[in-house]
Amino acid sequence: MKVWSIANQKGGVGKTTTAVSLAGMCVLHGSRTLLIDMDPHGSMTSYFGYDPESVQPSLYDLFQADQIGHGFTRSLIHKTSLAGLDLIPASTAIATLDKQLGTKSGMGLVVINAIRQITEQYEHVFIDCPPMLGVLMVNALAACDHLVIPVQTEFLAMKGLERMLNTIQMIEKAKSIHINYTIVPTMFDRRTRASTDSLEYLREHYTEHLWRSVIPIDTLFRECSSNGLPISHFRVSTRGARAYSSLLEDMIKGKSGNPQVVAV
Repeated sequence: MKVWSIANQKGGVGKTTTAVSLAGMCVLHGSRTLLIDMDPHGSMTSYFGYDPESVQPSLYDLFQADQIGHGFTRSLIHKTSLAGLDLIPASTAIATLDKQLGTKSGMGLVVINAIRQITEQYEHVFIDCPPMLGVLMVNALAACDHLVIPVQTEFLAMKGLERMLNTIQMIEKAKSIHINYTIVPTMFDRRTRASTDSLEYLREHYTEHLWRSVIPIDTLFRECSSNGLPISHFRVSTRGARAYSSLLEDMIKGKSGNPQVVAV
């Protein structure tokens, strides 16, 4: 099993789209795949037709459990409309976890302990993270084998990236772990100066961890969400689908942080 977390401390950069699209590509290639929604906004949960205000059970129940066994973890998993793709949904109640849990020990390993109960059932797990530092973000980073950081190609997104990288350094130091990560430029529009300048900035300052290509802006992503399907199962021939297919291929091959960029 390979666990990927999708995170950035700025909203609107394509985290949910990236998680869903990569998961869809895995399913397209025959891999059993699990999505975990850890964002209190519940965008991924809504994507697949569940209501974050009322869905039961949800990720919230995981953090309330006294014991995490195989049967309990399985009970949190919901089906999506796509065979081979399952979901542990978020409820809006997870926004209260930091206040509820306080400094309670062991709370940073809740998700990884749950994932360990179902390692035989899935080949890939994708975690959609909240845009803020807290117990949920710590869990997602502790659980993943690789972190994907989508960064919208516009100036303000660079500040969110800096905060995310500072968070990685802080958690690595506090938990004595090493977090492998890849920065993925998203919503790239070659027609705008903002996009081209931002991409050049990323290539100049983050070459070592920057993915070699970009995820282009594609209006079909909105249609995918309204239909509750990943782009891989909505219209696989689009430029957005081809980009995520390429990203997944590089990630699986371990080349997602390739400093050799390609022309866009």
